[in-house]
Amino acid sequence: MPNLDEPERSAIELGAVLHALSDATRLAVVRQIESDGERLCGALMVEVAKSTLSQHLRVLREAGITRTRARGNQRWVSLRRDDLDELFPGLLDVVLRAAERSCRDARDHAADRTGAQAGATP
Repeated sequence: MPNLDEPERSAIELGAVLHALSDATRLAVVRQIESDGERLCGALMVEVAKSTLSQHLRVLREAGITRTRARGNQRWVSLRRDDLDELFPGLLDVVLRAAERSCRDARDHAADRTGAQAGATP
């Protein structure tokens, strides 16, 4: 079965890529695939309904960020890293570093709040 609704490399547009990467759930998906490599769509760790995840995966695929391949009744998703790096050198690295920093800051902030609440007197 051919890959689903994905643009040729020459048709990938910066605006579509930036739009797709602007959503926290889609960015979390990209981070997981970057970290772990090709993944089963159903194995992605996101806290959204299956139908919502399908929509996020469609946006990523149609923007040219991911490639989805079918194998039987399973769908595997991978990054189109080579295409993105060729068209927009360094973009994905910058976005992923910024996302990691943002997640780290959010974890630190949550830990600070938890510590402050634990030390509060009733």
